[in-house]
Amino acid sequence: MTLHKTPRFIDPDACTGCGDCVEVCPVERPSEYDMALANRKATYKPYAQAIPGGFAIEKLDKSPCRMACPAHLNVQGYVQMVKQGQYREAVEIILRDLPFPGVLGRICPHRCEKSCRRLEVDTAVSIRELKRVAADHVDLSDIPVPDITPREEKVAIIGAGPAGLTAAYFLALDGYKVSVYEAMPEAGGMMRYAIPEFRLPRTVLDAEIENLKRYGIEIHTNTRLGEDITIEELQAHGASAVFLATGAWKGLRTGIPGEDHPEGVLHVTRFLRDVWMGDRKEVQGRVVVLGAGHSGMDAARVAIRLGADRVNMVEPFSENEMAAEPEEKAVTEAEGANMHFQALPRRVVIEKDQVVGIECVRTRLTEPDTTGRRKFIPIEDTEFFIEADLVISSIGQEPDLTYIGTDSDVEVSKWNHIVVNPETLQTGAPGIFAGGDAITGSATVIEAVEAGKRAAMYMGMYLRGEPLPRSGRRSRPSGRTGLISRKTSR
Repeated sequence: MTLHKTPRFIDPDACTGCGDCVEVCPVERPSEYDMALANRKATYKPYAQAIPGGFAIEKLDKSPCRMACPAHLNVQGYVQMVKQGQYREAVEIILRDLPFPGVLGRICPHRCEKSCRRLEVDTAVSIRELKRVAADHVDLSDIPVPDITPREEKVAIIGAGPAGLTAAYFLALDGYKVSVYEAMPEAGGMMRYAIPEFRLPRTVLDAEIENLKRYGIEIHTNTRLGEDITIEELQAHGASAVFLATGAWKGLRTGIPGEDHPEGVLHVTRFLRDVWMGDRKEVQGRVVVLGAGHSGMDAARVAIRLGADRVNMVEPFSENEMAAEPEEKAVTEAEGANMHFQALPRRVVIEKDQVVGIECVRTRLTEPDTTGRRKFIPIEDTEFFIEADLVISSIGQEPDLTYIGTDSDVEVSKWNHIVVNPETLQTGAPGIFAGGDAITGSATVIEAVEAGKRAAMYMGMYLRGEPLPRSGRRSRPSGRTGLISRKTSR
């Protein structure tokens, strides 16, 4: 005879049968005891007449939205808390998986919503907005820091962007002494220097970074790896593990004539950083943005706000293949940008040492390959010209890894990314891990957060002397092929 048992999710030895869990449970299910004519809570007593009367939680499966989230955020948990108006509890659930509820409540691409079961009925639950609602109702400083058992080991993290700060957060929760070193004047990485204020208020970002300091995390700004400090110096001063989260700040080249014009052609990271730091306060004339990714949309909207007469966007793929979400396209167009899809830049036109426009050609798309990707092919004799005084290139970024010497055990791939074990994020050098855009190229904040969270887990195992998986297939990072290979993203 086989005895079939389902998990209770409640320790029967600890359960007193008081029923308080039923009172606070926010989830209802059809009651099989009443032929589904009435509802019961997901927390319930399976056998009402049994002694002792222990309770259980019914869990059907992991929700598809949670599985679609790179950070595996407990979506259904915090959504139910928001439904009950329990905002602090919702934020506490979010903080179990990431330290930036307010940031990601605003700028996450929310691909989880494409997996929402509610789509089978009408429209998806507004998962991202509900995260923002919860975060905006709670002061993080009011949430007490949990009891943390201190450990002796020190950890150094290079880069105070989303990957580095997330790794710092989880390592600090585990008791390690964490120091973060940041090259820029303020922490935040691309969240601060590449996302405009109107999308991510600096008060929100500042509050969530300041909250990390309550966990004992030290952040040292204006400290550049390779110039002010070295990995060897950090290790000599007691860092038992190092996490490289230096991001991808170097703009990819298009390879077209005229792109090296010093003033008329800018990469999007420089343009947005100059605006944030106050070095560029206005934009005059006509602007062309190359690439319709997230940062390209941001650059177009910033240029409009700074006074550009006209903004055109050039994208070699179709609207269906663009990296940005449809709502971003809609709001960017509503603010005045003009989109040119399936259009490929051929050269920047320069007259009398001034940029006057860009020559483009129409494209056609191939059928999807085995990975679902399509390529674009230029169509001859379809050239057209767009007038421009400033061209902003937003075709993607790659890491600047000049701080890694030629004799280092940290390997760099032919795509100029740090090579790691794809599961553990270990490099070939003992005690050195890497993650975020430094190993993938430009990606989203939520993907960087996932990398930081995963790195913290395996770094903790390493520091405790636990064996780590050694296998792992190294693969080329995802991206599109051709002139514009990867989209600048958040």
